[in-house]
Amino acid sequence: MKADKIKILKTAVWKANMDLWKSGLVIQTFGNASGADAAEGVMAIKPSGVDYDECRWEDMVVLSIDSGEIIDGPLRPSSDTPTHLALYRAFPAIGGIVHTHSRYATSWAQSGRAIPCLGTTHADYFYGPVPVTRKLSTDEIKTDYEANTGKVITEYLSAATNQPFDVPAILVPHHGPFTWGKSAADAVHSAIALEEVARTALLTLSLNPEAVMPQELIDKHFRRKHGPDAYYGQKGEKS
Repeated sequence: MKADKIKILKTAVWKANMDLWKSGLVIQTFGNASGADAAEGVMAIKPSGVDYDECRWEDMVVLSIDSGEIIDGPLRPSSDTPTHLALYRAFPAIGGIVHTHSRYATSWAQSGRAIPCLGTTHADYFYGPVPVTRKLSTDEIKTDYEANTGKVITEYLSAATNQPFDVPAILVPHHGPFTWGKSAADAVHSAIALEEVARTALLTLSLNPEAVMPQELIDKHFRRKHGPDAYYGQKGEKS
């Protein structure tokens, strides 16, 4: 892979991590963002345990998606790298992945509950509930934990009727949320939207535990932004 392409990918992933940090969804060294260049068969990700305010674009670690071997970068990649690799291998259209421990989305994950679609803000970004994976088995936790986290995510997505971009987020029980998109920037956008709908769903259910959104309203709001006849925004824009 040429040096100029490596720099472009590393810079985009570094910016995604900085945007994630500035959004308040990550603190200290929690969470990470990655990005992939499917044509080159590589991904870049934040280095493990490095504070966000100390990260430079040069620190991002580039790996082969196929083998997981490090191609470029002076530091060890995030410990969540095997989870990201599992998603990129299973769904080549995914170009960016984010993992956070953001307060509200993580609370839903820790409770083992899907985030229900209760309003138009949610339906604008996620076509239906944000799902929860199955729990990892004892053996899966003890052996190749991070890779098996990716396994339960891809397992769910492969069995789902919706496409990965219909609901670009998932919750792992007792762990936290993962989001994705067609780029690292898109994945950050999904993470920000997820945290907001996680918060508003919690508040909505505290006011009305029986709240339900009509399916036709869910369909309308999602399709006006993402459907074949989408009309939200300006021509050529996706949001």
